[in-house]
Amino acid sequence: MSGARALTRHDAKVLGLSALGGALEFYDFIIFVFFASVIGPLFFPPDMPEWLVLIQTFGIFAAGYLVRPLGGIVMAHFGDRVGRKRMFALSVFLMSVATLGMACLPTYDHIGLAAPVLLILLRMLQGAAIGGEVPGAWTFVSEHVPAHRVGMACGFLCSGLSLGILLGSLIAAGINWVFTEQQVSDYAWRIPFFLGGIFGLISVYLRRFLSETPVFTAMQQDPRLQDKLPLKTVLRDHRHGVVISVLLTWVLSAGVVVTTLMTSTFLEKIYHYTALQALLGTSFGTLFMLVATVIGGMLVDRVGSGRFFLVGGLVFAATTFSFYSFAGVSLPVMFALYALMGLGVGLVGGVPYVMVRAFPAPVRFSGLSFSYNVAYAVLGGLTPVVVTTLVAVNPLAPGWYLLFIGALSCGLGLYLMHHSERVEGEIGLDTAPRR
Repeated sequence: MSGARALTRHDAKVLGLSALGGALEFYDFIIFVFFASVIGPLFFPPDMPEWLVLIQTFGIFAAGYLVRPLGGIVMAHFGDRVGRKRMFALSVFLMSVATLGMACLPTYDHIGLAAPVLLILLRMLQGAAIGGEVPGAWTFVSEHVPAHRVGMACGFLCSGLSLGILLGSLIAAGINWVFTEQQVSDYAWRIPFFLGGIFGLISVYLRRFLSETPVFTAMQQDPRLQDKLPLKTVLRDHRHGVVISVLLTWVLSAGVVVTTLMTSTFLEKIYHYTALQALLGTSFGTLFMLVATVIGGMLVDRVGSGRFFLVGGLVFAATTFSFYSFAGVSLPVMFALYALMGLGVGLVGGVPYVMVRAFPAPVRFSGLSFSYNVAYAVLGGLTPVVVTTLVAVNPLAPGWYLLFIGALSCGLGLYLMHHSERVEGEIGLDTAPRR
């Protein structure tokens, strides 16, 4: 492991700008889901049943996940070959263009079936952009900060992504507060998308001030460390790292998609809260998750990944199942349980600690991106459709699903306690294959 130096002012700048940029881009990606119940009737035929509109709307949300592997793998390839920083900026630019396009998109009443088709295409462009953002950010900061601070740094980035969700829920709540239901349906739903496009362009500008990582700079100076086909090397030599990263991404995707992005809709449809109450509840819970992901990253640095995921999985299971079991009791109870669930979901702050160590530097971006995006496409993308469908059978379906995810986290913790040396290597120029 590299020397235990303290965080410098430059490290703090990298963390701050990376987390802020990630927050703005993630806001662009998730604002869609906070207006799912409004967007659905506007972009689908009016005679469709409400439950089918909701499923198809979340299906469009899932489309953004399904295209993530392609965008993520392409950007990761060039990130490993020509530089982390360039791909870091490109992902934000693509996201901004897609989000502004959504803000201007005509509805079904104006262009018929072309409306949902264009919506899907723009959502896919967003997915391609976000596919390079998260793995790129984890790679970027892990190669800047001291190795013994990687958990904290990546947890801070996860907190930045949570901030994007918080911004989205607060702005959505503000729209529902200022405008009437009819005004939101007529035009006000477009405002958050306009804001998201502007936020994205600001993020592109901010990332101009970031420098390339020292690890990639060293790789450029030694041609032997540059892999011509990083993904081929990942699939040949690092399959074990891919499997662990896929399972960890499943834990992360469930923690984000179900407990924040979908729950405001569940609070309306299942527990009969108003849109404003549901969005404020989501904002409140996300605020606690924002803090908890940083704490989670700091803890995994200190106690190691095995014990962290074993204990964290138990806390995650208990807090999430309690929320979905008792959220309908009253508004104060819902807020209190959402705060506890937000703390439990802080478990996801420790996920990148393992993933950035699972692949050596020359193929790190590609290994991370492939594992993360394929898992998110299949598991994160299908989760909204599956859970929404199961809710029609059992209203407690989100709680049972997250109880299983908590058990999966505990299992991963037990495995890492005994086999972490097969997964976690050094952050620096470790080129030896891990089998």
